Amino acid sequence: MKLDYIQQAYNGLYDSWRYIIGTIIIFIAWQFIGAIPLGIFLIAKVFNGATMATDIPGMVDMLGSNLFLFLMLVSFAVGLVGVILSAKLLHKQSFKSLTTARNKIDWKRFWFIFILWGTISSGLVLLDYYLTPEDYVFNFNAKAFIILAVIGILLLPLQTSFEEYFFRGYLMQGLGVIFKNRWAPLVLTSVGFGMLHIFNPEVDTLGPVIMIFYIGTGFILGIMTLMDEGLELALGFHAANNLFTALLVTADWTALQTDSILKDISDPSRVSFVEIAAPVLVIYPLILFILSKKYGWKNWKEKLFGPVVEPLKDDYKVIE
Repeated sequence: MKLDYIQQAYNGLYDSWRYIIGTIIIFIAWQFIGAIPLGIFLIAKVFNGATMATDIPGMVDMLGSNLFLFLMLVSFAVGLVGVILSAKLLHKQSFKSLTTARNKIDWKRFWFIFILWGTISSGLVLLDYYLTPEDYVFNFNAKAFIILAVIGILLLPLQTSFEEYFFRGYLMQGLGVIFKNRWAPLVLTSVGFGMLHIFNPEVDTLGPVIMIFYIGTGFILGIMTLMDEGLELALGFHAANNLFTALLVTADWTALQTDSILKDISDPSRVSFVEIAAPVLVIYPLILFILSKKYGWKNWKEKLFGPVVEPLKDDYKVIE
């Protein structure tokens, strides 16, 4: 019997308590152990006379954008290690089954969506720059940009991979086998992913309405994962989104403050509801349509809302 993506959890140990303990371990690795280097550098600055910052813009001012970005991304890399170790040691689950229901990880899917979304998202920024050049300044500094590019290429995919393996992987499978359905993990991981961004500077600047974008992004990534039976597309989409954004444009009121090529100096109070909702209501459905045609997605209702059935023990590998 071929197991679908959520059913991959049945290839290992899937008791509810394991997922609770695993989530705690992952959170500690990400938020505490991974944050130690950042804490050390901030404290060192304080000892040298700086005032301790309590928000992202302040930390960027203390450390510089590239150093802060590097230290922030280290915490996500440690969190990713926490996810992989929890799956392996607590659940006896392979990295492949945490990633996909296919016989092997399909990296062609990753690169297809990476290039597609990287092209679209960059094109939208450049189009806006062309239409409203007064909203941007040319921010390019060769030395700082090269350092940013190295950090971004090496570490940003680890940050996005952590979020995907934790939310669309570990939690999606765990909640699926706990609730025995697909809609609950889809909703809970999408809302949880959105709430992960609630302390971003964008929320203070644009207001709670920006959560439509974050939660909507969680839903498109979750739908990709369930319809395609794996994380490959979600991994590629998320990596492209963050990497191309970090390299191309920044603003003083965003979480990703980088030495990018362009800097957005427009008044964020002018950002309308339509601009925030358009990606979720127009662009994301178009992306899903393209992917559904390319990969032949069918049975949407079953894959997104159907039950998660535990297969007979004779039909799948059981770890004792």
